[in-house]
Amino acid sequence: MSVAALLMAGALVCSSCIGSFALFNKYEKWQCNMTGNKFVNGIVGLILQPIVAPICIAVDAIVLNTIEFWTGKAVMTASVQKVMGSDGRLYVIKTSQSGYEITDDQGNVTLFTHNDKNDSWSMTQNGVTRDLVRFNTNGTIEATMPSGATITVQPSEAGLEQARQAIYMDAAFAMR
Repeated sequence: MSVAALLMAGALVCSSCIGSFALFNKYEKWQCNMTGNKFVNGIVGLILQPIVAPICIAVDAIVLNTIEFWTGKAVMTASVQKVMGSDGRLYVIKTSQSGYEITDDQGNVTLFTHNDKNDSWSMTQNGVTRDLVRFNTNGTIEATMPSGATITVQPSEAGLEQARQAIYMDAAFAMR
């Protein structure tokens, strides 16, 4: 009887290891971006990976993915950070599965939302939503200028410079 009870408990707890593995993915993202130097990240990763990765995977597989399976909601999707802006103001940034909610110290909320269907980002502020950027299937990036005009560029240094110039020209034109 105790063996059957143990098997039933195990079946409920470990019902599915298929899930988002959110804890491991957050650790991996942090490890890859902890410094601006990919070689330092790699060296530190070699030291931490054998210790931290198995713990993250075990917690994901046994606890977090099981909760995600039974509730249909990822446990580790939302996080909140307070960030001091370069303007000296405090911002609260809430991360969710679909994007970011940024609240300034005056209570103004700006949403940055990712649309998985067309791989694009938009911004909603004061009830007005506008497209920001779309990643096209052919590898190009379509950026929306402040005036609403769009520009399509390659994901390269030349494309970045082309987008910078277009935004500068768009802003200069709008000031006239």
